[in-house]
Amino acid sequence: MKYKNFSEIGYPTKIVAIGLNYHDHAAEMKKKPPVEPLMFLKPPSSLIGWDEDIIYPNHMTSKVDYEGELGIVIKKEAKCVSKDSAHNFILGGICVNDVTARDLQSSDIQFSRAKGFDTFCPVGPFISDEIDYQNVKIKTIVNGETKQESDTSNMVHNIIFLISYISKVMTLNKGDLILTGTPGGVGQLNNGDTVSVRIEGLSETKNKVSLRVE
Repeated sequence: MKYKNFSEIGYPTKIVAIGLNYHDHAAEMKKKPPVEPLMFLKPPSSLIGWDEDIIYPNHMTSKVDYEGELGIVIKKEAKCVSKDSAHNFILGGICVNDVTARDLQSSDIQFSRAKGFDTFCPVGPFISDEIDYQNVKIKTIVNGETKQESDTSNMVHNIIFLISYISKVMTLNKGDLILTGTPGGVGQLNNGDTVSVRIEGLSETKNKVSLRVE
């Protein structure tokens, strides 16, 4: 079944993201893959549509990166769910770009500022349960050039494990969004760039980067 983005099901109460969840991305960041999922939150105010502009907050950062990711949308309240039942809580998948101010991520102790700017979470045009979440191709393209290309089978912690794990930390509500990590190949965005995240069966995001207007 396909849903018309969050306008049809209601917007998330929270966006839970997972860092370093692809082996090649951990390597390019010079980190070891985490034994347990590295969780952080993005504010729902960072959400934008698949064709809206990403606003470059040049008043605070000089290095903004793209991170193409598979997003998982939660179907119903999930609290302390088992791995065996986790699939029952998936409404569907969606394309996501976890836009990141990389210089701020390096300088700050935690990720809230680097990941939390308005427009830093573009999502695709629809949500669908008609894909194999554990084995689907993902690609990020900047100005027509492929920058990231991988498969969700390369994750450190798979989708089922993540849902179960997160639900044992915090209650997931209907419509909440899990960002499942980005593969290797992250890189910088500049004013005027067009960045797309494509996932098999989920269409794509396609966002232009624009400077902040005072």
